[in-house]
Amino acid sequence: MDIFETLKISALVIGAYMLGSIPFGLILTNKFCSLDIRTKGSGNIGATNVMRVSGLTLGALTLAGDLLKGALPVYIACAISKSGGLYGDLYISIVIIASFLGHLYPLYLKFKSGGKGVATAAGCFLASSPVAFLIAIAAFILVILVCKRVSVGSLSASAILPFVVWFDGHSIFPTVCSVVVSIFIFYRHKDNIKRLLSGTEPSI
Repeated sequence: MDIFETLKISALVIGAYMLGSIPFGLILTNKFCSLDIRTKGSGNIGATNVMRVSGLTLGALTLAGDLLKGALPVYIACAISKSGGLYGDLYISIVIIASFLGHLYPLYLKFKSGGKGVATAAGCFLASSPVAFLIAIAAFILVILVCKRVSVGSLSASAILPFVVWFDGHSIFPTVCSVVVSIFIFYRHKDNIKRLLSGTEPSI
């Protein structure tokens, strides 16, 4: 790998984190509803809370923005990672982690008040592992239809993600990356898990 490619990858990692840091839910609700979504509902800036507080349209726009900020840098990483194989998978995995952590710990919000990462992670794996994405999203939808709770769907999709990523590519770096993402998603859902155990988690 030459110095030019190293610079491209480094710039993409930084760009992925900065793009991931954009709080679409906060921006949209502030502009169109004149409110701080962090002070409403669950306090989360993600699509689910935006939808509950501000309606389906802004929720859908937030979802689209969070998906895009994961998918775009990972798609670019896949396109420019010329070395391929193990090292190519490593670079792509690093970009995924950068974008995902940008959403969880956004630069523009002083590394606080980030989302739970489900939509951004979905965008990342849509770009890097479409088969794994489709299986995980199918599980997400099926569990929501049965349980009527977005958090249960998110946790279920996260739980199977490492398995379907391994099934899709049998590559160590994307699989380890998906394990890291899943652990963070479970951690960010710790309050939801407590409410699920106590029977107080809101349904759709």
